[in-house]
Amino acid sequence: MQLFPEKVRLDLPDSEIWYTPHFFDSEKANRYFDVLRRDTPWQQDDITIFGKTYAQPRLTALYASNTKSYSYSSIVMHPQPFTSTLLQIKEAIEADANTNFTTCLLNLYRDGKDSNGWHSDDEKELGENPVIASVTLGQERYFHLRHKEDKSLKHKILLQHGSLLVMRGETQHCWQHQIAKTARKINERINLTFRVIR
Repeated sequence: MQLFPEKVRLDLPDSEIWYTPHFFDSEKANRYFDVLRRDTPWQQDDITIFGKTYAQPRLTALYASNTKSYSYSSIVMHPQPFTSTLLQIKEAIEADANTNFTTCLLNLYRDGKDSNGWHSDDEKELGENPVIASVTLGQERYFHLRHKEDKSLKHKILLQHGSLLVMRGETQHCWQHQIAKTARKINERINLTFRVIR
């Protein structure tokens, strides 16, 4: 586990990953969490992996500045227009990441049983070297990373309330990531992942 007082680049090969623990102060992060938890039309889709279909272990929603759909694991999501709250968050993140994001996938992890399995954000809609900006609101959770080729390369970082994690460059080509299940009794977490879909 690593805890950082300020923005830092993770020392991992074949990647460019930046972490800012207090990108939003606690007051602003609390407000964003409350608004998004209350006003987002959360949905739970069925997901198919290795031929088996089951209820996705988290709730999701998709927003965008265009009408481009987003597809992963046999799920096709169609976006709603950005809300004023999401636009505020997007504007702040774009200034930091120097990227104009078109789309935001929201995930609601209701408890420790909700998770996101090993994957890379490498869908064709995202382009060759996608920039993914991830905001954590609410319960802090461990973010696990593993190298696709060198199985000895593993890493985990505790994503804190109000934090920002930005992955860019060849990260998605060389690394997978996940939010694992936990048996601990924990509170809800909202994760916003901003990306570019043209």
